[in-house]
Amino acid sequence: MLAKAPHLRQDFAASLVVFLVALPLCVGVAVASGVPAELGLVTGIVGGIVAGLLPGSSLQVSGPAAGLTVLVFEAVREHGLPALGVIVLAAGLLQLTMGALKLGRWFRAISVSVVEGMLAGIGLVIIAGQLYAAAGLKAPAAGLDKITGLPEAAAKAVGSTSALASLAVGAGTIAVIVLWRRLPAKVRAVPGALAAVVLATAVTLVFDLPVGTVEVKGLLDAVQVPGLGAFGELTSLSVLGTVVAFTLIASAESLFSAAAVDRLHDGPRTQYDKELMAQGAGNTVCGLLGALPMTAVIVRSSANVQAGARTKASRVMHGVWLLLFAALLPGALALIPLPALAGILVHAGWKLIPLRGIASLWREHRGEALILVVTAVAIVSVNMFEGVLIGLALSVGKTAWEASHLKMEVIDKGAGPVQAYLSGNATFLRLPKILDSLEALPQDRPIELDLSGLHHLDHACRTALESWAERHSAVGTEPVKMLTTTP
Repeated sequence: MLAKAPHLRQDFAASLVVFLVALPLCVGVAVASGVPAELGLVTGIVGGIVAGLLPGSSLQVSGPAAGLTVLVFEAVREHGLPALGVIVLAAGLLQLTMGALKLGRWFRAISVSVVEGMLAGIGLVIIAGQLYAAAGLKAPAAGLDKITGLPEAAAKAVGSTSALASLAVGAGTIAVIVLWRRLPAKVRAVPGALAAVVLATAVTLVFDLPVGTVEVKGLLDAVQVPGLGAFGELTSLSVLGTVVAFTLIASAESLFSAAAVDRLHDGPRTQYDKELMAQGAGNTVCGLLGALPMTAVIVRSSANVQAGARTKASRVMHGVWLLLFAALLPGALALIPLPALAGILVHAGWKLIPLRGIASLWREHRGEALILVVTAVAIVSVNMFEGVLIGLALSVGKTAWEASHLKMEVIDKGAGPVQAYLSGNATFLRLPKILDSLEALPQDRPIELDLSGLHHLDHACRTALESWAERHSAVGTEPVKMLTTTP
């Protein structure tokens, strides 16, 4: 048996670690998304067994991700839980199509600043929203309202014994997660998030604290296969926009995670198009079951690598352990206090904000840092989809501006023609600068315009240069000589 599966022992041990890491996150993401806790486990099961069996990235682990929490919550609030399965199903089919068309590698071309800005914006909204949940209060719907409403929420919490008890459980959960890393290695064999939830549950039960706990429906009751009527939602532009947002964000997050995981091990590299198809297959199944969308999750994936996983068997087995837990111990979920899950999500949201990266980026590439910040602010103040579009538009605009770098050098020897040399890329974005420089040249002197240094001359610039030359020569000056033109 071991000869046929030489790494079974390492993969088995790693699968248990990943299972323990994934369990509280699956439940926490589901509750924060406004759906039954069991649906988070369903997505984790599908991510482990379905996506885990498919080729792509051998050590990457998939499941419900904190990065999609805000988008799922908005989708469920606007369109209802029955529509979620249809949206996830459509996103999965779109991912399968993109993978088949070999588009997976193109996601690597997305600006890192946009992706980090997206995650930072999501992190801010998650933190703000879960602070309400930690106090047992209802959070406002809009991201900006969540942040501006925090002072009022704090005032309400101070005057409520149950809210203070709930906040204490949430704060204690965060403290355990943060401090867990400083404990001896043998203790850290138990994931910090799981230890925090177990301790919070024990404290809540022992002291009979007045805090809310997870509502349990049962695995089969929570699964809702989309009915034919739900597919009519796809005629709505709002729903189609949500499908596109799910697809782009889940795909980008998964493939960026794959690149990060590849740096953690020296095994087989990720095949991006196949990984995109694996994610698409998983989301298609999740959609059919009415569950949460799945992405590759860097927390679980890094835990998998660090635990010594060698093959995809570890991620498949972690899905099996999730299935056994959901089937055999569903009642255990009802003991978990909601503020403990809120604490886990606050910690997860904080890790999405690249504070050190922003400072470093500002010192070296201020334009990229600005894109990151604007994307995050747009997501908080508007919504996820439009915020990402704003970030992408800024990134494209910045790239176009930098690509149109142009230099003009003027040589005037006092006698004879004035020589003007243009080098770089002459595009319509630089037209004002080009024309200002040319019109500042002496009107009563002949001009030699050398375009040999241009890598690119677009139609708008060519037409503008010809028009300027005609105007310059119209006052009786010797015609402008264009020594070399770019084809």
